[in-house]
Amino acid sequence: MYVMEKAEGENETYITRFILLGFGNHAELQPLLFLLFLVIYLVTMAGNILIMALVVTDRHLHTPMYFFLGNLSCLETSFTSTILPRMLASLLTGDRNISVTGCITQFYFLGLYVGVECYLLALMSYDRYLAICKPLHYTGLMNVRICLQLAAVSWLSGFMIITIVTYLMSQLHFCGPNEINHFLCDFTPVIKLSCSDTSLITLVTFMFSSIYTLPLFLLTLASYICIISTILKIPSTTGRRKAFSTCSSHLTVVTIYYGTLIIVYMLPDTDTLRDLNKVFSLFYTVLTPLVNPLIYSLRNKEVKAALRKAISKYMELIEIEK
Repeated sequence: MYVMEKAEGENETYITRFILLGFGNHAELQPLLFLLFLVIYLVTMAGNILIMALVVTDRHLHTPMYFFLGNLSCLETSFTSTILPRMLASLLTGDRNISVTGCITQFYFLGLYVGVECYLLALMSYDRYLAICKPLHYTGLMNVRICLQLAAVSWLSGFMIITIVTYLMSQLHFCGPNEINHFLCDFTPVIKLSCSDTSLITLVTFMFSSIYTLPLFLLTLASYICIISTILKIPSTTGRRKAFSTCSSHLTVVTIYYGTLIIVYMLPDTDTLRDLNKVFSLFYTVLTPLVNPLIYSLRNKEVKAALRKAISKYMELIEIEK
């Protein structure tokens, strides 16, 4: 059922609400999916908040790499909260309606966090490149002031770009149908429903993707090519293993994130691949924020040491209170 409103001074009527079809009409799966995504949401929030707390409180983690990791964890908590609470409410109540304004707002934050995450991952890979390939210049090139400036640029550039794209989207009219075959308001499914001319927003989005996202991906790729090349030149096996251990966690995160992102946005938009597209969208929007804290905590000695120290202090406080 469409919810329509008549445009002032015009004869055309426009829809005011979309229906997010999500994962289909399988009523028997709704409770299971609700419990699954609820657990994922709680674990994701707890894991990323823990990483942020460790980075802030442990002085051994007051380094550029962990400063950017703290920013990434902050972003992941916001990223997850943009998508999962709305999805959980839909699974619980069965109400899949979302207003056009609400949909565009969700797209705004989704686009912001995807762009900023690309920037942060590029900064973290460049940080590892300097640490491994240019160790003598590392302190001068990655000091506190530069780290703050780079983090600010990542957030501000993301804000500016997505604000322009979202403004153009807000000028579109939607006449029906109003069903979005997705669990979130992504760019392509939304503009496909518009009855306005979408050539300008498509061109602007393509230009921004080419100017902003592509160079960040290439910087990340080039950094790891140089890193792996440098590690392979280290004569001792122990030295190679130690050098690789400093960047293996980040390389794993980058591979998962960019791998799924490329699949989602490079696959042709056909009926056959649409459900597969939704599955891969889950990877970069839901599962990546979930596994990031696990990867960094399980495969990183400094984070594991900081976590053990925090747990021991907590146990000491409990003993004192007794």
